[in-house]
Amino acid sequence: MPTLSELLIFDFQNEHVLEHDLLEKKNYSPPKIYNANGDLSKRWYVYFSYRNPTTGKLQRVKNIYGKANKFKTKEERLTVLTVYRKKLLQLLKKGYNPYADNSSLYNQSNQTPQVPKKVEIQPKKEVAIVIEQEPIMAIKEALEFGLQLKEKLVNPTTKRSYENKAKLFLKWLNENHPTLVTVDALDKKLMTNFLNSVLIKSSPRNRNNFRTELGSVLQVLEDNEIITENVFKKIPVLKTKPKRHKPYTEKKKNEIFSNLEKEDPILLFFIKFVAYGFMRPVEVCRVRVGDIDVVNRTVKFKAKNSDYKTKLIPQLLWDELPDLSKLDKDALLFTPNTIGGDWDAEVESRREHFTNRFRAIVKIPFKLGADYTMYSFRHTYTVKVYREFRKKYAPFEAKSRLMLITGHTSMSALEKYLRDIDAELPKDYSEMLES
Repeated sequence: MPTLSELLIFDFQNEHVLEHDLLEKKNYSPPKIYNANGDLSKRWYVYFSYRNPTTGKLQRVKNIYGKANKFKTKEERLTVLTVYRKKLLQLLKKGYNPYADNSSLYNQSNQTPQVPKKVEIQPKKEVAIVIEQEPIMAIKEALEFGLQLKEKLVNPTTKRSYENKAKLFLKWLNENHPTLVTVDALDKKLMTNFLNSVLIKSSPRNRNNFRTELGSVLQVLEDNEIITENVFKKIPVLKTKPKRHKPYTEKKKNEIFSNLEKEDPILLFFIKFVAYGFMRPVEVCRVRVGDIDVVNRTVKFKAKNSDYKTKLIPQLLWDELPDLSKLDKDALLFTPNTIGGDWDAEVESRREHFTNRFRAIVKIPFKLGADYTMYSFRHTYTVKVYREFRKKYAPFEAKSRLMLITGHTSMSALEKYLRDIDAELPKDYSEMLES
C-alpha cells in the first residue's frame, strides 16, 4: 500500500487544481500550515483531519513535516509548506483516504500522459518534492522525553513518582505486549487494560494515581506533537473511599504520650509539631532551624497546596523547643537522633522513617487499626480546639477562628474537613425521640 509520501511526489509540469467538491459533507478538513508564529526554532508543518470510518468523527492525522524544517528562513519554509498543502488538498479531493488502500490513486498519479503526435514539447526539468513524515518514536524513548520535560516543572519527589510509574508501565508492556514498540500504539484500550491490572493488584486510589501521573507525561507528548491524543483524558477516574485518620480519644492520646516520653522523646516532639502546630508529617520533615522565627515565634514551611505557609508556634510547643541560637540555620529541625542536625536523605525518605518509627513504637504495641495514624493527632487537636471554641462562639465565628489555626483556605474546605472527622456533634435529642 503506497504511503502518503509516495502519493505527494509530483511533477510541476502536470500540476493542476480540481475545481469541484467531491462530497457535500467533507470527509476531511482543509489542510493548514502551522508556522509556530514565525518561530524558526520550532517545527513547522501541514496538518489536517480526516473522518474516522469507525467513529464517524473528524480525527487529526499525523503532521506532515517533509523537508520544510531544514530551511532557515521563514520565506523558504512557507514556500515549501504551501506546496505541500496545495498538493495534499488535490489528493484529498481526488479521494485520498488515510484509512484505506490508495493504490489506484497512486497509479493514477504516476501515469505518463499521452503526448499527441506532431506536437513538439520542450523538455522541462522535473522537480520531485517528497513529503516525509518523521519516524514514530519508540514508546520508551517518548516516555523518557516526556519525563525530561516534566523534570523542569515538578519537584524531585514528584519526578521520581512519575519515573517509577513509567518504569512499571514499561515492564507491564514488555510482559503483556512485547510486539508493541512505537508510541502510536498507546491507545485507550491498551492504557485501560494497564490501569485495570494496577487496580486488581492494589486499589482504586493507586489506579487513579497512575492515570493522573502517566496522563501528565502523555500530555507533554501531545503538546509536542509526538502523539495525536492523550488517551488518559478519555479514561474516567474511579470513585475511591477516602482514607480516614480517626481522632484519638483523650485517654488513648495520654497513654501514647506517656509511653513516648520514656521510649522515644524525639518521636513525641515530632508528633507534637503535628498535633499542636496543625501540620502534616511531611511538612514537619521539611522544617529547618532557620525556618523558625524566634522573635515572632513562628515557623515557615512548604505546605501541600502552596509554596510556603507561616504558622504561629503555640506556647505549649514553644516551651519544649531547645535553644536554637547555637544551631546551624540550614540544619534540619528533626533528624533520627537529634533536634537540629544534618541528615542526608530526601524528604520522602525522612517522612517514611518517622512513619515506620511510629508504626513500630506506637501502632503495633497499642494495636491500633489502619485508620489511626500519626496524622490523626492533627485531627485530634482540631476537634479539641473546635469544641472549645463552640462553648463560647456561634458556629460561623468558631470556624472562622479555627481557620486561622488549621490553615484551610476556604470555609467550605474547613466545613468538609470537620464533617469528615465528626467534629460537630448534636446536643442530646432524647426528648424528640420520646415525643
